[in-house]
Amino acid sequence: MRGTMRLLTDGGAAAGVVGVFWVWPMIGTGTWPSVAMASVPAGVTAAAMVLRWRLPSAATLTAGTATVVGTVLGVCQDPMLATAWCLYPLAVERARRTRVVVGVPAGLLAGLAVVTAVPEGDAAGLGRQAVFAVVALSVAWLLGTVTGEQIATAREGERMRVQLEVARDVHDVVGHALGVIIAQSGVVLSLPDVREEELRDTLSEVETHARRALEDAQALVRTLRAPDGGPWPGLDGVAEIVEATRAAGVDVDARVDVGGAIDDGSGVVVFRIVQEALSNAVRHAPGARCTVRVRREGDVLVVRVRDGGARGAGGRASTAGSGTGLQGMRERARLVGGTVVWGARPGGGFEVEARLPVKSAP
Repeated sequence: MRGTMRLLTDGGAAAGVVGVFWVWPMIGTGTWPSVAMASVPAGVTAAAMVLRWRLPSAATLTAGTATVVGTVLGVCQDPMLATAWCLYPLAVERARRTRVVVGVPAGLLAGLAVVTAVPEGDAAGLGRQAVFAVVALSVAWLLGTVTGEQIATAREGERMRVQLEVARDVHDVVGHALGVIIAQSGVVLSLPDVREEELRDTLSEVETHARRALEDAQALVRTLRAPDGGPWPGLDGVAEIVEATRAAGVDVDARVDVGGAIDDGSGVVVFRIVQEALSNAVRHAPGARCTVRVRREGDVLVVRVRDGGARGAGGRASTAGSGTGLQGMRERARLVGGTVVWGARPGGGFEVEARLPVKSAP
């Protein structure tokens, strides 16, 4: 659709420029030789204007050359409008880099066209023609450069957004599994005497979490290669995260009641928030008791995860951290129109609360 609109716009502009600055002067001469001489450069100019987005460099130089040729032959009165029309997409594409490569040849062509188009001794006509040519080329160049820089800025912003999204996904996918693995390994290492059966059970759970992290990482790669590569876990994945956290030594009491199906996007956000909150509990409050509540309150889905702090520590064993996971939760909630708040509880421990707008599954 966009390509068709561009083609129609460029075709209309080409017809207008050729009609006003080429055909009309030819009609004024009333001689067939003039028509024959003008037909080729006029056709070349029209073709260059139509092809300006596909071949911007060639179109700009071709239109400028054809305009100069037509001006020298006395069958063209175009003050470099066709060249300016072709210069715009070139400036958009290359922005600052084209300033010398294209600006100098275009300026020379403009000067040649001005000098040859104005009768000798007509100083006023020379001034007008020069102003028209300079203004046309300058405006096209400036507009194209500004547009090109805006497009480049938007692309850079999108690239950074994708990088941040990937970083959050990697943190969510790997962070929880590694936290559980570290917690389980630490428990085993802290025991004075470990039976072989207990050691095997622990290693089996470690293998399970590592395998799950690998599968999630592979799913993330597939999603990056093809956005429809497969759905992420939603509400149905909360139970598995809860069980994994319990296996790491955290007593979790979880209740999920949303009163019906919700859309996949909100389900993924709920899953990630619960996953990150429990991962923090495993890392910073080992042995703590946690409560997970996911329920619907009117038109809002409330997710609340609390931990009571590390046992025997009167609070969290450690509150240090990069904050990446918490900020990631906030960003995920924001994308679906929700909010996330967190902080230490007065009686000890930590609480994360998210409020997300309810969206029924389609």
